[in-house]
Amino acid sequence: MNETIVSMKGICKSFPGVKALDNVQLELRSGEVLALLGENGAGKSTLMKILSGVYTRDSGTMEIFGQEYGDLTPKQAQEIGVAIIHQELNMCRHLSVAENMFLGREECRGILLSNRKMEQEAQRVLDELKIDIDPRQVVGDLPVSKQQMVEIAKALSTKARILIMDEPTSALTSKEIDELFRIIRQLKANGYGIIYISHRLEELQHIVDRVSIMRDGQYITSMNFQDATMDEIIAHMVGREIKEKFPRVTCPKGKKIFEVKNLNAGRMVRDVSFDLYEGEIVGFAGLMGAGRTETTRAIFGVDPKESGELILDGQPVSIQKPQDAIRAGIVLAPEDRKKDGLCTKLSIRHNIALPNLDLLCGPLGVVNRQKEDAMCQQAVENLKIKTPGVDIDAGNLSGGNQQKVVVGKWLARNSRVVIFDEPTRGIDVAAKVEIYNLMNQLKEQGIAVMFVSSEMPEVMGIADRIIVMCDGRITGEVMARETTQNEILTLATKFETKVAGAAQ
Repeated sequence: MNETIVSMKGICKSFPGVKALDNVQLELRSGEVLALLGENGAGKSTLMKILSGVYTRDSGTMEIFGQEYGDLTPKQAQEIGVAIIHQELNMCRHLSVAENMFLGREECRGILLSNRKMEQEAQRVLDELKIDIDPRQVVGDLPVSKQQMVEIAKALSTKARILIMDEPTSALTSKEIDELFRIIRQLKANGYGIIYISHRLEELQHIVDRVSIMRDGQYITSMNFQDATMDEIIAHMVGREIKEKFPRVTCPKGKKIFEVKNLNAGRMVRDVSFDLYEGEIVGFAGLMGAGRTETTRAIFGVDPKESGELILDGQPVSIQKPQDAIRAGIVLAPEDRKKDGLCTKLSIRHNIALPNLDLLCGPLGVVNRQKEDAMCQQAVENLKIKTPGVDIDAGNLSGGNQQKVVVGKWLARNSRVVIFDEPTRGIDVAAKVEIYNLMNQLKEQGIAVMFVSSEMPEVMGIADRIIVMCDGRITGEVMARETTQNEILTLATKFETKVAGAAQ
């Protein structure tokens, strides 16, 4: 225990137009959890992709278990004992748990697959981790938290001794996070080395031994977690002290802009009614599965509505599809930015232009390049998007910068209502503050801002008014400055009793 199992020194890596890593070092010991911290675009993921064989390095040395290695392939890294659990889970949803765990290294009897042997081995690993999942269950039927457990079990079934966890808690509830931490502590006690990447700094105290901090592709410092304060860590990450985690601006509440009346859309949106006004930010709080995302999708026209009325600036609006909402000036930055918010294979330019072609095209339908350049440049400057140019693929940007592109394409229009669904998920402290400042700017411009967040301090810190949902219904409305976390949680767990339901 406590021997050095990974040593990376002088690592450099460049991509076209950008130096992603510049003389970076990293050391991991057995039986420890090392938090790798830094802003979006600091180079954390690039460094981990070099360790796990996805990228090759331009220069530098890498020792694993005391042996020096040149460039690795993912398969070689796996054979050495390195496994990475990505933020976006890489599961074949139509296959069983056991089939996913042994994908690419199936057990055979002669020319036939030995399902029984794979299921037995999968069961052994799951039992070892005290995870209650049937190895024959189809992965697509499992909640995200259980899929994550399967990813960890899969990594261990490859005999990995070095685990890289990238934002493992971003889609988990607090109970599921506790379960994940239990498994991490168990692995640590068994001598595994774990590199833990997270932007949720408050959770580090529960599991982390040391922190290694990067900024702008460079190594900054390493320290024992016990010896560091949170303010110190943040200052190292962003190169400056962040004065306010939740910057709040006050402006007078203006006229009503948007009204939702008796909206129904499936089981998760039941009789939802609320108003949005100029000069205020309305936060939507609730537990996972409360129906907040479903409400935003129904308003934006992604999911069909069964009934209800939408009123914008005093006039009823009919929204059957997202195009109707965009034309009316109601826009959504969705929860899953890669799946719903961006075309990752297209450039930043095309992502920003795509929903705005009606503004950019001339009478003959030809895109005005001058207007397009101005629109893209304005988005990059206003939102401080870190990129060598607007013709880079959106998929090559860090999570925080991708989120800014999603928001940037809507701000290019004169939108009246901007809906943010989990806008700061998976982005760092400084980028979060930029998103909050952006919301504040919209609020000052008289645009209605609605945002959904599972981070309670965030909702209380940024919103002026908080609407709480539970089980598809609005269960309460409170003023952010007058409420407490306990009051919000009480409203967020106000489920309908079955008896009352039967009596209705």
